[in-house]
Amino acid sequence: MDPSPSVEQAAAPAGRRALVAALLITAAVVLVLDQLAKAWAVRALADGRSIEVVGDLVQLRLFRNPGAAFSFATGGTWVFTIVATVASVAIVRASRRLGSALWALALGLLLGGALGNLADRLFREPGFARGHVVDFVDLPRFFVFNLADASITAAAVLIALLSWRGVRVEGGRLTSSAPAPPVAGEAG
Repeated sequence: MDPSPSVEQAAAPAGRRALVAALLITAAVVLVLDQLAKAWAVRALADGRSIEVVGDLVQLRLFRNPGAAFSFATGGTWVFTIVATVASVAIVRASRRLGSALWALALGLLLGGALGNLADRLFREPGFARGHVVDFVDLPRFFVFNLADASITAAAVLIALLSWRGVRVEGGRLTSSAPAPPVAGEAG
């Protein structure tokens, strides 16, 4: 047997590097757009005004959220700082197994969103690791969010779809290891 790697084996690391690069580029784009949008919102909406985007359905209005989604656990900002940090590290570690472009996209969206809100928690008022997340897209009577939140939500939907379809992070599909049930009338 020839000890040299096959063309497929040699191409696998290059393909994986491209997927990791796609994940990191996606995360960077989300992070930059999120922070630019938040900077705009803080500057343009600080006076308490709101901008109607779609009548009363979608408005731009500044909120500072010390908690999680839907202002849940407003006293636990430091906990969310730790959770976002751990999640970001876990995503980067999982990227070493990437074999699917859709998983690279999903994890990039998730990482970018987590880092966008983590940046707020680390560097915004009232202080380091206790900062409030800037939310500004207001769906009155429902919730207020930002681009990082939208990215996290899109990632969650994509991850759910990939999981439902059996697409693995490494690429390929999950297969059932259980033996097929016998068909009626067959001898076993």
